[in-house]
Amino acid sequence: MSDAEIDGDDSDDSDGDAATRPGADDALVEVVRATGHEHVTAEHASTVEFTTDDWLTPAGDCIVGVEADRTPRDFSPEFREACRDANATITATIAVGEPGAADVSLDDPAHVDAIVGRGDPGLALVDDRSMVGRTSDYTDDERTIFVEGDGAAADLDRDLVAALAEGAPTALRLEVDPAE
Repeated sequence: MSDAEIDGDDSDDSDGDAATRPGADDALVEVVRATGHEHVTAEHASTVEFTTDDWLTPAGDCIVGVEADRTPRDFSPEFREACRDANATITATIAVGEPGAADVSLDDPAHVDAIVGRGDPGLALVDDRSMVGRTSDYTDDERTIFVEGDGAAADLDRDLVAALAEGAPTALRLEVDPAE
């Protein structure tokens, strides 16, 4: 990504087409595929995180997915711009498959939960390693994907968390509903 894109010029010809983004069915939807890890505890009360790292320590109690195949930097310009509207609703649906499965179906996951937050003009959405949803209004971070979420890692369904701790595949589906 060029410095111009980081500074706000979101013109990008590589990821803007929904057909080229895995699992995205329109410009205001992004899908990130990852996997669980034995150290997933999902005990953090104010954040939930997905990371491209292939490891997780017990201290990472907000991380629910590792080896993520995409980051905010990969999101389409249209999606990133829609997230920067303070009145936009961002729904983060976490779908989890069975432990040992190769992938998870978004249409029929073994476990599913959702966190609903909002956008903010301060969302940079350019991190190339991880993404964090927050219950607070903190935006001074390139990783934040939504603020004022109605839940965090600690609020996720415990059967879903148990499956992630067994290494189950997961998909994070982010959908932005622009303000009317």
